[in-house]
Order: sequence, then structure tokens, then C-alpha cells
Amino acid sequence: MIITTTMHVENRPVQEYKGVVFGEVVEGRNFVKDFMSGIRDIVGGRSASYEDSLMKARQAALDEMAKRAKNLGANGVIGVSFEYNTLGQNGGMLMITCTGTAVVL
Repeated sequence: MIITTTMHVENRPVQEYKGVVFGEVVEGRNFVKDFMSGIRDIVGGRSASYEDSLMKARQAALDEMAKRAKNLGANGVIGVSFEYNTLGQNGGMLMITCTGTAVVL
């Protein structure tokens, strides 16, 4: 499955458009990550636990989108974009959504 943010794949013309596909992941924050992030805010530096969690959630959203595209008979997704939102009381949950157009290349 080719997944790209561009609207075309070089030397692979779109043969058929299958429709818009999406992937969504909602992840809750937890006490340990919040505590460690708070320490990082004080002493500076990157929050590896949040970065790792975000990377895994983003990949899960891509995997879900690819699965939906495959179910439509597509072998690629073009024009992919991501959106990040906070949900829940006090913004305690992060939602990652990716969208794109499923195509046959």
C-alpha cells in the first residue's frame, strides 16, 4: 500500500478513485506521562514518553486508514493529511485523524 501526502505517485497514474478513507485513534493520557512531562516542563528537554505515544498513535491511524482503503480494493492512498485534537474533560485525551483518497494505481 503506497501512502503519500502528494496528489500523485511518480510514474504511477491513478487508474481508479475509490473514495475518501480515514483512520482515527483516541488516546488517553495517564498519570505517569503527565507527571514526567511536568518535570520536563520544569527542567527542560523533550518528553520521550509523549513522543513515543504520539508516534504509535499516528502509525495506528495510518494502519487503520490503509486497512479501509484495502477493503475498497485500493492499492494506494493519496493526499493524506493529519489532524490533532484534544477531547474530554480538561483535554485529557488526544485524537489523531488521518484522511486521504483511496486509489488504484
